[in-house]
Amino acid sequence: MLGTKLSFSTAYHPQTDGLAERMIHTMEDIIRRFCAYGMEYKDHDRYTHDWVTLLPAVQLDNNTSQHSTTGKSPSLVEKGWNPYCL
Repeated sequence: MLGTKLSFSTAYHPQTDGLAERMIHTMEDIIRRFCAYGMEYKDHDRYTHDWVTLLPAVQLDNNTSQHSTTGKSPSLVEKGWNPYCL
């Protein structure tokens, strides 16, 4: 109906779960870059290099960005809409 295919992989065997591992690597790379250069937050008027503080912004960016595999954002695929960002 939706054109999806269910695939099984062995637990704790990252080689068989390539797509998820690639996404994790991409997210790690984005977080690493944000932490290296810092990110300014309006409410603090300072730069932060703390990845825990940066994670919600990185997650929002990822979930609202169009991905090459689907041509849509993950939020649009999962929920049918993109969050409104101020």
